[in-house]
Amino acid sequence: MVDINRVILIGRLTREAELKYTSGGQAVCKFSIAVNRRKKNGDQWEDEANYFDIVLWGRQGEALHPYLQKGKMVGIDGELRQDRWQQDGQNRSKVEIVANTLQLLGGGASDRQNSTGSSSNDGSYRSSSRDQHDAPSYGGLSKDDGFADDIPF
Repeated sequence: MVDINRVILIGRLTREAELKYTSGGQAVCKFSIAVNRRKKNGDQWEDEANYFDIVLWGRQGEALHPYLQKGKMVGIDGELRQDRWQQDGQNRSKVEIVANTLQLLGGGASDRQNSTGSSSNDGSYRSSSRDQHDAPSYGGLSKDDGFADDIPF
């Protein structure tokens, strides 16, 4: 049987994205998002916020960093990764979401990004899930869609 590790979320950034570089020069962009969940409490429906830490690697993180501002809504398609370490003799761990695809949602920053020519037509950014350290391949619609321009309908 094959294991599956896939997460799809839509939420708002809770703080400005933080861009750092590893000792090898690899860019790492980190931020958190809040995802609301509706639950019933007696006769009333309430929103419950859940918070998730997101990581973007490489040129994808560098390119998107200026647009990942507090309050911006984003769509994330990624996978869970558990980081483990020892601190003061105690074993610690933290689960983060490594984004394979990030889509800027709503107006404003995504419109500016499209005008620079560095994003796809659908505003999404994709990278290989096999190696997060490779440059992302940008998805989207190509200009040559294989259809003739003179279709009569």
